[in-house]
Amino acid sequence: MTRPALELADIFRSHGAAYRQRHHLPHYQLRLMDAIELCRTAALGGHTEECDNCKQKRHSYNSCRNRHCPKCGSLERARWLHRRQAELLPVQYFHVVFTLPEAIAELALQNKTTLYDLLFRISSETLLIVARTEKHLGAELGFFGVLHTWGQNLLHHPHVHYVIAGGGLSPDHDRFIACKPGFFLPVRVLSELFRRLFLAALLKLFRQGKLQLTGALEPLNEVNAFLHYLQPLQESDWVVYAKPPFGGPRQVLEYLGRYTHRVAISNHRLVSLENGQVTFQWKDYRHEQRQRTMTVSADEFMRRFLIHSLPNGFQRIRSGGFLANRYRKPKLALLRQLLHQPITQFLPLPQQCAELLALLTDRPKDQCPICLVGRMRCIELLEPLRRPARRANDKGSPDSS
Repeated sequence: MTRPALELADIFRSHGAAYRQRHHLPHYQLRLMDAIELCRTAALGGHTEECDNCKQKRHSYNSCRNRHCPKCGSLERARWLHRRQAELLPVQYFHVVFTLPEAIAELALQNKTTLYDLLFRISSETLLIVARTEKHLGAELGFFGVLHTWGQNLLHHPHVHYVIAGGGLSPDHDRFIACKPGFFLPVRVLSELFRRLFLAALLKLFRQGKLQLTGALEPLNEVNAFLHYLQPLQESDWVVYAKPPFGGPRQVLEYLGRYTHRVAISNHRLVSLENGQVTFQWKDYRHEQRQRTMTVSADEFMRRFLIHSLPNGFQRIRSGGFLANRYRKPKLALLRQLLHQPITQFLPLPQQCAELLALLTDRPKDQCPICLVGRMRCIELLEPLRRPARRANDKGSPDSS
């Protein structure tokens, strides 16, 4: 894969130190900046390869393996995809998105773990409750959910994407109940229940003193002000969007592999860094998905990127229903038995899987890029270089993991 002319690491190396001096950042964001600056450089060590035919040599440096780094994650993505292959069923799959209103998103910026957890919990409960209702489906669903917190312009836009099997287990576990072809669950019902459950749970968190409200949100610590803040949200429409169903297991695999391990912005969307200004590409969904460019200061660009970093330990990919970790293995075995067909008949052929895994990973091939005949072989390990000491007023962390 061709290296982009401009990378996120270049922006951090040029303007990151000054940004850290001007802003008080949480430790996990400092570690993130540090990791991206050093990713695939001599500082992290690596190895030297040599072609066994033409003797061409090249250095290959180690990745930082930070989940927010646009250059990392391909190997983990492929491994995750491989595990998901055996969990797909020979049924239609649907794609549903739950989005937090802007007013709630403002609260989430100061309460990431609490409100992102709540978004996962309430959206999954909404799916399970509506699906169990007899008039809608009367079955237990199974699904994967992935949290995204960004829009194309890098502003805060928290939402969860769900990939959902088009049907589920009957209450007595003796049959599989399928959704109607091309139709999942009524979006209006999902939206109204999601709104009601989320606001009730949010108010409970507030009364328990579990919300941090500082800065411009500090007046909301008074109960009447908080209730007044929530009042318009009780009447507005909350966005729950059901996209067209996937065409089959192969399309599900492609979507999961390409979409679940995305970061806020890829290096290929970066256009230029000039005079302290960053220009990047974005897709304008409100105007026929037109490709546009946006220019912001380097400080503003880094601020936008960093608000999408997640606290340590936060799980941004989760599963629920009959795919929940606790029940997945026995319930999948039961479902395959009820469907009377082995899953291998509906998965891509082994050759297709190999092609897909190769497509989803950006690891360099071992073919020599010069002679195109020989294979690159490791001939020497490169030890990590000693990190330069940071200045006392540079708030960065030496930990790059």
